[in-house]
Amino acid sequence: MTSGLSLGGLTVEAGVETQVPAVGESAPDFELANQYGEPVRLSSFRGQNVVLVFYPFAFSGICTGELCEIRDNLVAFDDANATVLAISVDSKFSLRAYAEQEGYSFDLLADFWPHGSVAGQYGVFDAGSGMARRGTFIIDAAGIVRYVVVNPRGQARDLAAYRDALAGLGKA
Repeated sequence: MTSGLSLGGLTVEAGVETQVPAVGESAPDFELANQYGEPVRLSSFRGQNVVLVFYPFAFSGICTGELCEIRDNLVAFDDANATVLAISVDSKFSLRAYAEQEGYSFDLLADFWPHGSVAGQYGVFDAGSGMARRGTFIIDAAGIVRYVVVNPRGQARDLAAYRDALAGLGKA
């Protein structure tokens, strides 16, 4: 099993270097299918804040806990004019079953094929295990990255940190 080494914004995974977008940089644009097979393009959210939540796998313990915490506190994101987009390497079919089981009303995006390509753009794809790491990127209404955190394997993210970062953005 490969673990990543993070050096500033540079992450090394299985001998491949990927760059985590830094605060102040433009967020890489992408288009992925949501749990219903509908295309979702990041740039279509210009004019509002976006919270990208990369997570390893649907139906796994820590991931479910994190996404349920977002689900249960979605008003905090709405109050900050922020759309949550949760991204994993699972297929849209798995994501639809997962969203239905857990009652997620936000989009779950399938970074299934090419496998992990968007996670790779954001420097959070772990090629050794074939999954996205727990990376969170808050992007402002102009498409600029304003908050970045990448948690170590097995460590859940802190919802309070999202709230603080979103409060600093204000409403678009």
